[in-house]
Amino acid sequence: MAQGLSLLFIVDPLDDLKAYKDTSIAMMREAARRGHDVWACEAAALRWRDGKVRALSQLLDLLPGDAPWYAVREDGSHELTQFDAVLMRKDPPFDAEYLYATHLLEAAQRAGARVFNEPRALRDHNEKLAITEFPEFVVPTLVTREPAALREFHAEFGDIVVKPLDGMGGTSVFRLRQDDLNLNVIIETITQLGTRTVMAQRFIPQISEGDKRVLLIAGEPVPYVLARIPKPGEARGNLAAGGTGVARPLSDADRAIAARLGPVLARRGLLLVGLDVIGQYLTEVNVTSPTCFVEITEQTGFNVAAMFTDALEAALAREPA
Repeated sequence: MAQGLSLLFIVDPLDDLKAYKDTSIAMMREAARRGHDVWACEAAALRWRDGKVRALSQLLDLLPGDAPWYAVREDGSHELTQFDAVLMRKDPPFDAEYLYATHLLEAAQRAGARVFNEPRALRDHNEKLAITEFPEFVVPTLVTREPAALREFHAEFGDIVVKPLDGMGGTSVFRLRQDDLNLNVIIETITQLGTRTVMAQRFIPQISEGDKRVLLIAGEPVPYVLARIPKPGEARGNLAAGGTGVARPLSDADRAIAARLGPVLARRGLLLVGLDVIGQYLTEVNVTSPTCFVEITEQTGFNVAAMFTDALEAALAREPA
């Protein structure tokens, strides 16, 4: 086991993180348990000058409770190359500021910093559009900003879901059933009158059994998924939309998808990926800040954070590509 690593986590404001469920905190606690130094900063703290990327960051002591869950031991400005690893864990939205942060992290990489997930891979994998690379696992899907095309797709399948390409947590996801009186107004709204590209998919009835999060770590699947069960009257299983998370072993379909995507995504520098699977269909490829470590660990006893930290230590032990 690697000893004495210095790890920088780029996260949302520390006081906004919830220790009882947050995957980033689970990662930090496992790292601290192994004797690694845990530093944290926000993406807004990144700055470039004279060929160097620095960040105002804080060295944390990890506390056992929910609040407070950390104490600041020291803080200061540090070049990113001073850390053994930089972990980009800022939540979406993937807006212009997130894009700029990936460019700064790529500049830090050129100077020698080790960044996970790889900044270019973060830019290249829109969490909705990434499924188009693997059509064999995808339910009938349309990507367009043309209202007429969306109406035709709805007429063909009768029961569809439409969603923006930059949403998270189930926000602005609409189910449009046969003879839905709100069809036109929802299409107008979600496409902003034909100026914003969206995704439409045939509705997958197996959502009632859960929207499954399949975690890939260094290309290998965690042996359990978290099935997020929609609350009554909902078509969205997202925990942020009130879904209930139930851990289950991987299904054969989950394993087939993981076996196909895992090696491909790992080669691109994506150390941690969260696949969303409904029934046997791949619906999203989450690369920004995949979650569900805590829920799976608590329900199954499998320490997901330990598997991740093992993979991080192994990656750092290898020479950079």
